[in-house]
Amino acid sequence: MRQITRKSPANLDWIQKQGLLAIKLSQIFALRPDIISLEKCKQLQTLYSKASTIPTENVFKILKEKAPDSYHDNISWFDVEPLAAASVGQVHRARLKNGDNVVVKIIKGDHEKKFKRDVKRMSRWLRIAMIISPKLRKVGNPIALLEHVQDYTLRELDLRNEIIGASKLQSIKEELSGDFPMPRLRFPKYYPELSNRHVLVSELVDGQTLEQGIVNSSLLWEDLLELFRIHGAFMFGVGTFHGDLHPGNCIIDSEGNFVFIDNGAICEAPRKVSNSLFNFFYHLSADDKDLAFEALISLAERRPRSDDVEMFKKDMHSIYRDFENLSVGEQSLTEVMMKTVRSAVENAGADYGEEGFPIIRSLMYMDGLVIRTYPEVKLISEMRDSLDEFKSGLNLG
Repeated sequence: MRQITRKSPANLDWIQKQGLLAIKLSQIFALRPDIISLEKCKQLQTLYSKASTIPTENVFKILKEKAPDSYHDNISWFDVEPLAAASVGQVHRARLKNGDNVVVKIIKGDHEKKFKRDVKRMSRWLRIAMIISPKLRKVGNPIALLEHVQDYTLRELDLRNEIIGASKLQSIKEELSGDFPMPRLRFPKYYPELSNRHVLVSELVDGQTLEQGIVNSSLLWEDLLELFRIHGAFMFGVGTFHGDLHPGNCIIDSEGNFVFIDNGAICEAPRKVSNSLFNFFYHLSADDKDLAFEALISLAERRPRSDDVEMFKKDMHSIYRDFENLSVGEQSLTEVMMKTVRSAVENAGADYGEEGFPIIRSLMYMDGLVIRTYPEVKLISEMRDSLDEFKSGLNLG
């Protein structure tokens, strides 16, 4: 934690040597400019796709030992220089004997045993902290965060889950196509017959990641709004969504489509949480703050006493004073949401549950993306059209 929170730059090599858990937690803090500096966020965000790589001889050793025979029978060319490297795996360009240009993703090492040990150790520390301060379970819930990180990381360690996850999201897209079409969303072509839990072969997508678009200042605001429309439909409308859609996991291809990659971490949000959060944002975008605050009260097991409701709304009006007139650069949505969660728990008895964190984390990703690209935007008002479409097309509210 000292590497993340200290004012001086983090030692990324040291973080990566600590293992998967340290990297995953650093990636989460990379989207929290309300906690650490924007400069530190930008540094930690390089862990999305510029993690340490493994030597060429190790790559070929892994492929020789782990790849299926069908893989070796169909590869005609393999680029020894990695295209990208993340915490779990790294990706190389390759070409099949039929001429298809593909990428080959490999798991970089045997991470699972150490990762589980690190999670168990941290879980013990956090449980002690929660005995001292029980409200931590509801406010941000560090145990829920840790369990969420453990769940999606273990799924990432079996590359077959990427094929399963993409297929699941594609099916949802097709089911919604009549009422809520998403023509700009697609998923890579996978080659399951050439893949297994250790090696994944998929199409080489011609385009750039959102992270690359941020760096070269080429992302259009209209594209970010469309991404919110697409991702929001899965989060709010269905409750099943890509649980790790950071800027390195979405490519805008040469035809302007959004291509979701690393689809192994598919998350499920409880309907009670997703519906309440939708209603909160819907009414907030209409500047109907009392109804927005009522939406959060619905997360409580039973309605609080009238005095507690009055105290909660008074606190919320203070938090959201002039919110609609402030840009995300002046006041990030993530920062305000953390204050909101705390007030809803402490004053209104709301319970986001251990399964509620993934959707909040996804909203952090979106907020962090906007802060880095269009900090002058008043995000809540810009969300209004999509929220209206969610309400009509997905029967929300």
